[in-house]
Amino acid sequence: MLSTTSVPVIQATLPIVGRHLDQISGIFYDTMLGENPELLNLFSRSAQATGEQKAALAGAVAAFATHLVGAGPDAVVFDHIVERIAQRHCALGIRPEQYTMVGRYLMGAVGTVLGDAVTPAVAAAWDEVYWLFAARLIGREARLYAEAGVDGTDPWREYVVAKKIAEAHDTMSFILTPADGRPAPGFLPGQYVTVAADLPDGSRQLRQYSLSQAATGGTLRITVRRVRGSGGIPDGMVSSFLHDGVSAGSRLRLSHPYGDLTLRDSTAPLLLVSAGVGITPMAAILDHVARTQPIRKVTIVHADRNPERHPLRLDMHSHGSRLTSFTAVVWYEEPSDVPGAHQGFIDTDAIPLDPGADVYLCGPVSFMQAVRAGLHRRGVNDEQIRYEVFGSEQWRSTPVSAAV
Repeated sequence: MLSTTSVPVIQATLPIVGRHLDQISGIFYDTMLGENPELLNLFSRSAQATGEQKAALAGAVAAFATHLVGAGPDAVVFDHIVERIAQRHCALGIRPEQYTMVGRYLMGAVGTVLGDAVTPAVAAAWDEVYWLFAARLIGREARLYAEAGVDGTDPWREYVVAKKIAEAHDTMSFILTPADGRPAPGFLPGQYVTVAADLPDGSRQLRQYSLSQAATGGTLRITVRRVRGSGGIPDGMVSSFLHDGVSAGSRLRLSHPYGDLTLRDSTAPLLLVSAGVGITPMAAILDHVARTQPIRKVTIVHADRNPERHPLRLDMHSHGSRLTSFTAVVWYEEPSDVPGAHQGFIDTDAIPLDPGADVYLCGPVSFMQAVRAGLHRRGVNDEQIRYEVFGSEQWRSTPVSAAV
């Protein structure tokens, strides 16, 4: 809990911090990365190019402050946010000592932007917020490392690419076998791994990819769509490396599986909605359900540009054929000759929907927002919907705006 002396200070200064988050975030990241260039390997260069990365941490801290003073999400909702960040941090190999450096640069950015408004009392209150937030994350991350049997100082394991499979236009699957001969780790359907890619220019970049098949004990599979740059944004460095520079016999370093978009212990009807390469966690979930709950009612809905870009289509239908009740619906933006396919953008009113269904979403943020809103209109509540976002979360949109 925030101390009683800090509560009124945070309440008074939260609106101005919220209005200046973009400036604070920009100075924070530019200064920290400029003085510590080795951290460039930790953050996505494409996310930095778009400015997406810079919005993440400062927004999360401001949202936490809003929560602490009672103007934002309740404890259950914020516990979910903390869990999602902690899972992602463990997949990146974040260490406790890095929080000290991050806190120093973040508080420095607040002081630079707000100037004389940052009195000693204001600085102390925001420092308290940051360390309350950091302590929750450090504690949860330590438990996640321990549960996974992972040394947080060296979280990577080497794998051999056993097979590389073309799945669709610009999309490849990689079948991965542990190089040490021990079994692949178990994981929950819907989780992801981080690939630590050592690029030809000598740099290392980290990217998360969902595991696209159920846990089998022998191998892991990731399915990667090549990221094509546009509008001045470069091509995806890691996806291009995996497509062009990796083949059967290549070695890759991976994290342990992490992630909280996992299948609930339930027998309720299941609705899986995806767009583009967002189909990958859905493939693992469907594979798992077909193996363990063949009588469960499952509907899959997918949106893509055209059939040639639709990854894992045959896998999804193969998994579905093992279920006693299975429905597949697809929307393609472009005309196609696929029987039963809809043309255009997804129409949530046309999605087959069972009351009480468990719903999972994965795809671009705008896609998920539109589907979620449409399902809300049809009576689906938030407790029924789970979703995955890769890239920086938009922490600020609801909590901070409530205080400004």
